[in-house]
Amino acid sequence: MNSKKPYLVVVLIQTIFCGYFLLSKVAFDRGLNTFVFTVYRQAAATFFLLPFSLIFEWKNAPRLSFTILCKIFLFSLFGITSTLNIYGMGLNYATPTLAAAGSNCVPAITFFFALLLREETVKIGTIPGNAKVAGIVACMGGAATLAFYKGPQLRPLFHLFKIKGHQAHGTNGKTWIKGCFLLLTSNSLYALSLVLQVRLIKTYPAKLLLTNLLCFTSAIQGFAIAIVVERDSNEWKLDWNVKLLAIAYAGFVVMGVSYYLQTWIIEKKGSVFMAMSSPLGLIITIFCSSFFLGDITYLGR
Repeated sequence: MNSKKPYLVVVLIQTIFCGYFLLSKVAFDRGLNTFVFTVYRQAAATFFLLPFSLIFEWKNAPRLSFTILCKIFLFSLFGITSTLNIYGMGLNYATPTLAAAGSNCVPAITFFFALLLREETVKIGTIPGNAKVAGIVACMGGAATLAFYKGPQLRPLFHLFKIKGHQAHGTNGKTWIKGCFLLLTSNSLYALSLVLQVRLIKTYPAKLLLTNLLCFTSAIQGFAIAIVVERDSNEWKLDWNVKLLAIAYAGFVVMGVSYYLQTWIIEKKGSVFMAMSSPLGLIITIFCSSFFLGDITYLGR
């Protein structure tokens, strides 16, 4: 059973990400500012994880040196804050299905960074080496097809809700390409963070406390960016609606639960194993996006 745990955990993580794609898209379509969203979700995750970090790891945690704090700051800035803000902007121009489809690039990009930083090796001419290269080509080819090729529609027979103001795929080519570019940039930063996270965990192995510190740091960084970009105080107001639900889900479940699980997976199986589960998220999201939101899926974009 222990050998199957990593596989069960990655399925759970991708299911959690699916819920995140759907809820955040609905919240953005209802007017939630993407930069404000990042601040609130990271703050929610910080408060959610704080008691667990203090109870389970505070006493035995390694000392926080200046070097480790600098690493945490830089990792938060590029691996979390920038990734989330760029993702939010990209999702404004795209759909939950495209966001999940874009994650198909993550295994290939992660493998490239892992090779570059000597975390992975590939031997061309061997079966494992050829399989890795074929997988990379398939990932990038599939992502390119979804971005640039417009095929026939697969309309859902039934759906529970409908995204207000949601446009059908491909109605605006420039907007679609802009969304693809932003999502690709976000996924590239996320892929790099997966590889760097391996080294960060080795430097500071207290996973709960590390996750808590990353959430706190990214919340501060996100706030500094948000107050410059969005100065309208009305954008910061929340009501009991889907916006608050999206923030709570993203903070408590995505960052509080899945990010800790992701850290555990990377420690046990490596960054490439975690990245290879990304295509599973596409399958789950296509089904849920069509069933719950009435999103039209295309063979291609």
